[in-house]
Amino acid sequence: MSEVTTENRDFQRIDFSQDVFQKGEYEKCNFDHCVFSNSDLSNVVFTECKFNNCNFSMAKITNISFKDSKFKDCKLLGLRFDECNKFGFSVEFESCQLNLSTFYKQNLKNSKFKDSSLREVDFTESNLTNVIFNKCDLSGAIFKSTLLEKSDFRTSYNYSIDPELNRIKKAKFSLTGVIGLLDKYDIQIE
Repeated sequence: MSEVTTENRDFQRIDFSQDVFQKGEYEKCNFDHCVFSNSDLSNVVFTECKFNNCNFSMAKITNISFKDSKFKDCKLLGLRFDECNKFGFSVEFESCQLNLSTFYKQNLKNSKFKDSSLREVDFTESNLTNVIFNKCDLSGAIFKSTLLEKSDFRTSYNYSIDPELNRIKKAKFSLTGVIGLLDKYDIQIE
């Protein structure tokens, strides 16, 4: 199968779980209401692409490149972002479901997560410097040896972060959210 180079193209309502997704490089493309679930997207390059109302659940994304890619209202359940190409990795998520995904050792510096569900997402050993978590549900999310310096959790909820196992210098938390930093002590705060 030959690889393609595609620029400035709109893809709408295509089910790539049924039709094979053409491998190659996609630049400044828009994907609207597309289905990628269970598809093999390995080695594809997405640069400055936008994904709106797309379903990526359980897609294979080994060595995929997401450079300045934006996801809105997308379903990205159980994705292995740790297997993505780390060079130039840059993503933003708004109103997305990322439950059960993993960003193990991924560099997410300056990324944005807005109004998204990040339940049981693994951020172990990730670089989350200056990341904004705006109104995100982080229930069961794993933070272990994670770099969280200057990250903003002020409007997010349900997180549990051990300050002794993570670097949180200058990270921002709301007063009510500070409870998520004390979970391991099993204390009652009234």
